[in-house]
Amino acid sequence: MPFDIDMIRAFYQALPEKVNQAKSQLGRPLTLAEKILYTHLHAESPLQNYQRGKDYVFFAPDRVAMQDATAQMALLQFMTAGRDNVAVPTTVHCDHLIQAEIGAEQDLKNALNTNSEVFEFLSSISNKYGIGFWKPGAGIIHQIVLENYAFPGGMMIGTDSHTPNAGGLGMVAIGVGGADAVDVMAGMPWELKMPKLIGVKLTGKMSGWTSSKDVILKVAGILTVKGGTGAIVEYFGEGAKSLSCTGKGTICNMGAEIGATTSTFGYDEAMSRYLRATERAEVADLADGVAEHLTGDPECYANPEDYFDQVIEIDLSTLEPHINGPYTPDLAWPISKFAEAVKENGYPQKLEVGLIGSCTNSSYEDLDRAASLARQAVGKKLKVKSEFTVTPGSEQIRYTVDRDGQLQSFEDMGGIVLANACGPCIGQWARHTDDPDRANSIITSFNRNFSKRNDGNPQTRAFVASPEIVTAMAIAGDLTFNPLTDALVNEEGEEVRLEPPQGVELPAKGFDVKDPGFQPPAENGREVEVKVAPDSNRIQLLTPFEPITSEQLKGMRLLIKAKGKCTTDHISMAGPWLKFRGHLDNIANNTFIGAVNYFND
Repeated sequence: MPFDIDMIRAFYQALPEKVNQAKSQLGRPLTLAEKILYTHLHAESPLQNYQRGKDYVFFAPDRVAMQDATAQMALLQFMTAGRDNVAVPTTVHCDHLIQAEIGAEQDLKNALNTNSEVFEFLSSISNKYGIGFWKPGAGIIHQIVLENYAFPGGMMIGTDSHTPNAGGLGMVAIGVGGADAVDVMAGMPWELKMPKLIGVKLTGKMSGWTSSKDVILKVAGILTVKGGTGAIVEYFGEGAKSLSCTGKGTICNMGAEIGATTSTFGYDEAMSRYLRATERAEVADLADGVAEHLTGDPECYANPEDYFDQVIEIDLSTLEPHINGPYTPDLAWPISKFAEAVKENGYPQKLEVGLIGSCTNSSYEDLDRAASLARQAVGKKLKVKSEFTVTPGSEQIRYTVDRDGQLQSFEDMGGIVLANACGPCIGQWARHTDDPDRANSIITSFNRNFSKRNDGNPQTRAFVASPEIVTAMAIAGDLTFNPLTDALVNEEGEEVRLEPPQGVELPAKGFDVKDPGFQPPAENGREVEVKVAPDSNRIQLLTPFEPITSEQLKGMRLLIKAKGKCTTDHISMAGPWLKFRGHLDNIANNTFIGAVNYFND
C-alpha cells in the first residue's frame, strides 16, 4: 500500500470543490501552480486574490522531508515544541554524510563508523516522533521522495535546495530552512510570499543525444541564477507531455539553480505510468479521476501571456545538448559551440573525471541511456580516458540496474559505482588526485558547479551536462570532443563513432529491491529515548534562549552584507563542515565563511 494513502485519498476527494472555489473567487482560469497554492491555503489566510510578489500568505503543506545534515538541527528544535508526534507526514533521509572515496560498500561502512552517533540520534528521534527514517545507503532524499511520497497536486516542503525535484510528479515542492520545517511539523502555518509565475512552453519532441537535462540547462542560460527568484516555473505544452516523469524531475530539480521557488509540470500519462511502476496504482487511479484539476486550465496554456508574468518557449525538436559552466550553472554552451569555448577561455582540455548520477540524474532512464554508451565503448574497443563514477539515486534504482546489467556495463568500461548518496555532488568526495590544487576539468550530471563545490579545489573547472554527454566525454577524455560529430580512435587505431544513446523510460521487468532501507516509526514513541551523548561535539541539545528586550537590540552592528553570489553553499558550506550541523555552537563557526563581505572590500 502506498505511504500516507488515507491522506492522499482525502486530498483528492476535496480537491475539485477547492479548485472550483478558488476559480470562482478569482474569477478566471488558473494555472497549475495557482491551483496547488490556493488549495493549500492555511486557515489563517482566507481565500482571496493574493498579489503575486507582494502578499505574504500562510500555507498548509501536506508533508515534510529532511536530509540527514539539515534534519539534525530541525529535529533538535522540534524536541522543544512539546508534541508527541509530527503534525504532518514527515521523513528523514540519510544521504549527505557518506563520503565517496573507494566504492559503495567500503564507503558506506566508513560512513557508518564515522557518523554513527548522528545516525543513531536521527533514528531514535524519528522513532519517537512518528517520522519515517531512511537509513544510510537507502538513497538520496529527492529520488526516495519521487519513488515513494510525491503525488500530483500536493504541496511539500523539504530541508534541501533541490526539494523541487518532486515537481516531476506534479507537486509544488519547495526547499526551506529547518525552522520552516519545524513550524509545519509542529502544526503551525508556513509563510511564503505569493510567487510570481514563469511559464515555459515546450513544443516538439527530443531525439538523438538531447535529453531532459538539456531543457533546464537551456533555461538556466536564459534566466541566469537570479531569473527565477520569487517565482514558480510551470512547464506546459505538447513537448512537456513527451517527457518521462523522471525527466520532468530532472528539470524541476535544477530549477533551484535559477533561484526559482519551485518548478512543476501538469499531471499526464508519463506520471501515471511512473506511479504504477512504483507500486502506487491507487494514487494513479485517484489522480486520473481528478486529472483536469491537476494541470493548468486550457485557457492559461492557450494564451500564456495573459496568465504568466513571463513566458519562454523552447522547441525540443531543435534543442541541442548543452554543457554549462564552469563555476556557475547558468553559463550555457550548446555542444556545437563548446569546443570553441574551451579553447578561447583556456579551460583545461584534458577531462580528468566524469561523474554521473546524483539526485538530479539517477533514474532508470538516465542510467540506461548512459549504459548504452558504455556498452558501445567496450564493443568498439575504446579505452576510457577519464576516471568515471556512477552514483545511483536509491537502493531500488541500484538493485534494478544491477539486475538488468547496466552497472556491469559501467564496470566493464572501467567505472566505479559509488554509494546511494550525494557524495561528490555536495563535496563529500575524497578525490583521487596527485595535486589537489592543480587547474583541471571535470564534468558531472549533477546540478551545481560553484567553485570548490565538488572537491574543495578552486582550480577545478566543473561542467554540468546530461549523463549521456558526461559518459561520452569521459570516454573521449577531451573537452573539445563533440559526440554528435566527432570520431574517436580505438585501441586498434581505427576511427569509430558513438551512436546516439538508447534507453527505456521504465524497466521492462519492473523495479525490484530486497531491502529499501526504510525504518517505520514506533507505534507509541513515548518510551523511546533520544540518543545524544552528553560530551558530543556533533549533537547538542538545545535550551531556550533567555528572553531579550527591545532595549538590548538597540545599537546592534551589522556584521556582514553579502556581495555577489550568496547561495546556501556560501551561507553554510557542505563538505567537511557537514559534521557539525547538529551542534549550534560549532556550526555557527562556519556560517557565511564562503560569502564575500562588502565591509571587507
